Parts: sequence; C-alpha cells; structure tokens
Amino acid sequence: MDHMTSPRATDRAQLAREVVLRLTHVASAMRHHMDVDVARLGLTPAAARALAKLDPDRPIPSRDLAAQLECDRSNVTALVDKLEQLGLVERRTDPADRRVKTLVVTAAGRSTRQAVEAVLSDHRLLAGLRDAELRTLHELAMKISDGGCPADY
Repeated sequence: MDHMTSPRATDRAQLAREVVLRLTHVASAMRHHMDVDVARLGLTPAAARALAKLDPDRPIPSRDLAAQLECDRSNVTALVDKLEQLGLVERRTDPADRRVKTLVVTAAGRSTRQAVEAVLSDHRLLAGLRDAELRTLHELAMKISDGGCPADY
C-alpha cells in the first residue's frame, strides 16, 4: 500500500467498487425483467419506450418523437412501423399542416401503453424492503442520479 493511501481510503474505494458492481447487477436484473415483460406484450424494448413517450391525448410528428427518444428519425420510422402494424399507433395528416403526419395512439395503443407503464415502473426487486429502507434507497438514488446520470436512462 502506498504511504499516501490510508487504510480508510482503501476501504472506501473497495466499498464503492462493490456498490457499483451491485448497482450494475440490480440494473441488469431490472432490465431483464422489463425486457421479458415487454416481450409478453409483443413489443421490443425500443418500441415499448417509443409508445411510452407518446401522449395519447396529443398527437405529435415522428420528428418530435425522435427528439424525445434522442435518436435519428430513420430509427423512429421503423419503430412507428412496428407500432402501426400492431394497431397501437396510426399515422394521420395534421389538420393544421397537411404536409405533416402525426402519430396518434389508438384505443389498443392506450391499453398497451398503460401495460408498458406498469412494466416500466415494476418494483418487484424492491418488494423485500421495509418502508423506511425504501425511503432511504429513494433518497440515495436521487442523490447519486443528480450526479450526471441521463434522465431517461
């Protein structure tokens, strides 16, 4: 051990490494559960995320969805094609500008969107926590997520 590194600093670094590894494991497990549940709805994770971003009461052009998803419009075209094939979204002419096609969530899309939102907010991995532990975890998650983690990640 370097004479400049205290045992306490080494313990803290080791603890931080273990926390990062555990958080990565938890995130991976959550992602796996979400992907499986989204697949049961007949969607890919990307299509589910796109549907979740759409407001059923406010049709938007594909370019706006691309901006919300922070991806290229060409990627959104394939996602919207998939959602349209499933009857969850329709492309309609914007009454204010007939050159623009907007994305409208169908009745089936509303129902599926609610199911997607339930999947995305699933908390089965947290079920074993007491209320106080969950509050503490929430506080800590908020504290570290304010440290530069992308909001939609």
